[in-house]
Amino acid sequence: MRHDERVPLDPISRRPVDDHPSVARAVLTVTGEDRPGVTARLFSALADGDGAPVEVVDVEQVVVHGHLVLGVVVAASPTAGAVPEPEPVFVARLVDLAARVADETGMDVQVEAASSGGSPPLPGRPHHVIVLGRPVPPDAVAGAARAIAGIGGNIDAIRRLSDYPVTSFELTVSGADATTLRTRLAAVAAATGADIAVEQVGLARRSKRLIVLDVDSTLVRGEVIDELAARAGRAAEVARITAAAMNGELDFAESLRARVAVLAGLPVEVLDEVREALVLTPGARTLIRTLQRLGFRCGIVSGGFTQITEPLAETLGLDFSAANTLEVVDGKLTGGLVGEIVDRPGKARALARFAEQYGIPLDQTVAVGDGANDLDMLNAAGLGIAFNAKPFVREQAHTALNQPYLDAVLQVLGFTRDEVLDAAP
Repeated sequence: MRHDERVPLDPISRRPVDDHPSVARAVLTVTGEDRPGVTARLFSALADGDGAPVEVVDVEQVVVHGHLVLGVVVAASPTAGAVPEPEPVFVARLVDLAARVADETGMDVQVEAASSGGSPPLPGRPHHVIVLGRPVPPDAVAGAARAIAGIGGNIDAIRRLSDYPVTSFELTVSGADATTLRTRLAAVAAATGADIAVEQVGLARRSKRLIVLDVDSTLVRGEVIDELAARAGRAAEVARITAAAMNGELDFAESLRARVAVLAGLPVEVLDEVREALVLTPGARTLIRTLQRLGFRCGIVSGGFTQITEPLAETLGLDFSAANTLEVVDGKLTGGLVGEIVDRPGKARALARFAEQYGIPLDQTVAVGDGANDLDMLNAAGLGIAFNAKPFVREQAHTALNQPYLDAVLQVLGFTRDEVLDAAP
């Protein structure tokens, strides 16, 4: 094996700046109307350094509605055997440099001493806090900020993820316990009407590669079983059973058999009528199209019926589907089911089966649903999202969305509006 002879195999050992408490530091803050070349000019000036080298310790830049804020922490480059440059001399040198950059760029450039190195990092894993709304009320952001500070956390950064169909902001938070953070922010969400989701910072967030969607009241509006019952003249009775099952008051498999039994005698053509009348939840196509273009496997796992879900999956170009199958004899529904029942544990088994089929670990999967029969699936996935769910479900899922748009799931996953548009055909 050969290597570039210009690059030594054993680089010269050198202590990092952070190990030199006596090294002078400074913070340069650049603000003003954004324009091309500002960042390049500042760093070019720092590279020149008036003959004395500096090191870049930290950088953060953001543009808010055309207004640039650029912060750079620099340190006097430590040289072996040399006396460290005094902080006043270092800062004075940078003040002159900043004045030249300001004159040349028309920006405001401020310099402050920062030899202390700033506050030490807070303990614990950082988290992303996503605040969503139509619009996001100021008291939601204020409440979230107070809640975070109240448990000893700190907001390290804020960025906007989207302005349509919902407005969403992502806060990067350090120093807060995950369980306490979720509990406090859930109270803020309930009080302000905003959605607030919490996810741990790390590669796992962007490593998700498979999503499973519930169908009734998630991918589509309404409940298919209720539509079928209406055609059998038993709508009110079945609606009561459905509501109790979705709230976790009844065993799902038992309630499913009871509801299916009232369909006995309906002609099989009724299934076609109901399927053609389905209305997708707003944002459903955008969610699926975007995730597929980003490399996700997308599918549905439903406590409904294959006679509905399989054509739906084909229409949407989904990778997989699982549901129950209504028994049909002589062109009529018998009121029974055939095959394995896809109930609450059955949904979780289906998620695991599809993840294994595509060689994707469960912690890289996402599940979205609204009912109690979705809970095992939501908790088995790497991220379980309760979508416009019953309170019983919202309290137990990893996070909850109460927006009318299914593609708001993209912001919970950390995708920006620009990324969604880039994934459009």
